[in-house]
Amino acid sequence: MRYTRFCLLLVFLANFSYAQKPAVTPYLPTHQQMLQAYANADRLDSAWKKIPVVTNIRPNWQANGKQFWYDKRAGADATEYYFVNAEKQTKHQAFDTKQMANAVAAALGKPVPANKLRITAMFYGADEKQITFKTGKNWLKCDLSNYHCEKTTDTVFKDFDPTAPLQKRTYRWEANVTDSVSPDKQWTAFIRNGNLYARALKGSAEIQFTTDGTNDKPYAEITWSPDSKHLVAYLTDPKKTKKVYYVLSSVPGTTRGQLESHEYDQPGDEFTSYQPFVFNIADKSKLPVDAEKIDFFGAPILHWRDVNSRFYTYEKVDRGHQRFRVIEVDVQTGKTRNIIDEKTNTFIYEQRLYTHYLPKTHEVVWITEKDGWRHVYLVDEFTSKEKLITKGNWVVRDIDSIDVNKRQLWFTASGKNAGEDPYFIHYYRIGLDGKNMVDLTPEKGNHRLTFSPDRKYYIDTYSEVNIAPRMVLKNTATLKTVMELEHPDIAPLLNTGIKLPEVFVAKGRDGVTDIWGVVYRPANMDSAKSYPVIENIYAGPQDSFVPKNFAAVNEMQSIAQLGFIVVQIDGMGTANRSKAFHDVCWHNLADAGFADRILWMKALAAKYPQADISRVGVYGTSAGGQNSAGAVLFHPEFYKAAVSACGCHDNRIDKQWWNEQWMGYPVGPHYAEQSNITNAAKLQGNLMLIVGEADTNVPPESTYRFADALIKNNKFFDFLTVPGMGHGDGGVYGRQKKRDFFVKHLLNAEPPARNSGETLSVN
Repeated sequence: MRYTRFCLLLVFLANFSYAQKPAVTPYLPTHQQMLQAYANADRLDSAWKKIPVVTNIRPNWQANGKQFWYDKRAGADATEYYFVNAEKQTKHQAFDTKQMANAVAAALGKPVPANKLRITAMFYGADEKQITFKTGKNWLKCDLSNYHCEKTTDTVFKDFDPTAPLQKRTYRWEANVTDSVSPDKQWTAFIRNGNLYARALKGSAEIQFTTDGTNDKPYAEITWSPDSKHLVAYLTDPKKTKKVYYVLSSVPGTTRGQLESHEYDQPGDEFTSYQPFVFNIADKSKLPVDAEKIDFFGAPILHWRDVNSRFYTYEKVDRGHQRFRVIEVDVQTGKTRNIIDEKTNTFIYEQRLYTHYLPKTHEVVWITEKDGWRHVYLVDEFTSKEKLITKGNWVVRDIDSIDVNKRQLWFTASGKNAGEDPYFIHYYRIGLDGKNMVDLTPEKGNHRLTFSPDRKYYIDTYSEVNIAPRMVLKNTATLKTVMELEHPDIAPLLNTGIKLPEVFVAKGRDGVTDIWGVVYRPANMDSAKSYPVIENIYAGPQDSFVPKNFAAVNEMQSIAQLGFIVVQIDGMGTANRSKAFHDVCWHNLADAGFADRILWMKALAAKYPQADISRVGVYGTSAGGQNSAGAVLFHPEFYKAAVSACGCHDNRIDKQWWNEQWMGYPVGPHYAEQSNITNAAKLQGNLMLIVGEADTNVPPESTYRFADALIKNNKFFDFLTVPGMGHGDGGVYGRQKKRDFFVKHLLNAEPPARNSGETLSVN
């Protein structure tokens, strides 16, 4: 009896569950309905672009650091200007735009429509009753009491640059600064016939330090010590960078294709190597540095420990991205010591390595992922002892600044604030001792800060992809809000019928890790219909890509209006999560997080039956072009149609620095195994390739070779080459072709026959 009741209960629950899911039928529009959809999409695109939604402001601070002005879009083609006094906590419109336009027109002697008045620099008088500003190439001074303007050449604060950066970051792949004249102005160093010389600036004394240099293998990259007693230079073995070529087919005024070329390192290519030596002015000696050659990214930047100049340090990233060192050199002995020596079995993300030297305390601020999360360490230069400044299951994103006097670190991070999207960026301050951490941006959302020149104030702009931004002025010392500057009303936008994107989260391939993405739906979506899903993919491991800031108008929103559910997802292998999350990409770019993406879309369909995952398309550009083509090659059971623009279809063809970072060095068989070109025979679905013939980022032959392999395997596909175009998705024409492609292959509908003059319906 109990068993019977149990079975009846199961039947009831099953029927109840089924009843909760609305019955849906596939959205398969007729040709006329499709024409209407195109017209509606165009109409909405036009309407959205005319609605002013302020998502960010750029403050133009005055020299006193207490006042600033900013402009904002006020209509389809109008701009308004506002003046803020942070100290007085006041904000007002800088001037009446129409009156000012008339005043400017009178001063310049030509019409200036109010909606065309554009000001690029502006300074207020002390009494705030006069302004001096620049419009076009003209400077004018205006009296705000009567709107009388006169031309002027006085820019008032012409030496003040309110946008100047607070500090310049130095990257290890920037060119080293080499010196010819010694700091004490007594000597000049130079290379003659490949060898190193120094000549006295007073008198005729000359020193020849080397004789083994040649014009083919010269000494180079000369650097003086601060005390002018030593030089550092390198015996080099130059390697010529090979070229890649392309043909411009349609240059006006020509009848032949124009052959173009540029230097381009590809994976496996050789680099110039640098063997370091130290030279002593007093005894004219040459001392080899006890270190291997530098054969990756050129000669390093040297950091001299102090004015006594006995020690300098340099940074070395080994080719293959699995070892990073900060190496100390003793110029008296040539001996070296590793201050920092990091090794990994996967990769060290070289572009995000961060070091900052504190010469007074002989410390190095260093960011590494070696504990599984990207965090900041403080390293003692003498003992190599490391102290963790930040820690936890969250990610330091970047360093804003370091206050040496207060021994404070200002930085951005994500994933620390509980209950939020782990990609949201917040700004923090912490002591170099790892204590007294302060969140400057505690409000939920993705934050962007701009500080006043003296850092007494900051403007915090924060939003979510579907929550309008707030722009507030805060006091840096107290963290209190001085005033709200902008909080746009998005009601006019919502009145168009737009459906703001939804943030959707599902478990990844491990059943534990949250995978985050966004969903865009048609404005007129019928809940009784199911719509094809199109994924906008970019799985490049250098970053994360799902939008976090409010931006109602984008290509995904626009494509959705044709009758699609458009999604974007950050799968495993992308950045800004844990090291383990990121490591999925190692030697494994073909993975592209597909296992996570497919599970995410299946979870979406389980919750929303309107998402038809039997009809899934995908599109992407550059690395996304590689990914979108890879989707229909490696996962044809799920992805049915793909548009691939300027894809890196074989990682051996693309740029060296990017591909060796993730695929490793030396170039092994895994490069070929994961190539779209060598896997072209696996194509089952529909594919469109787009490439610009003048692409200097990813060589066009990457796409041409893929097309060649598809043809040789008797695979049919669409192919669009855009004459004269560089790296991109084909521009307006290519984007239209992409939409038509998905309409045809996912909706089984015919797009407008534009060549025959078929007009779009405009009901």
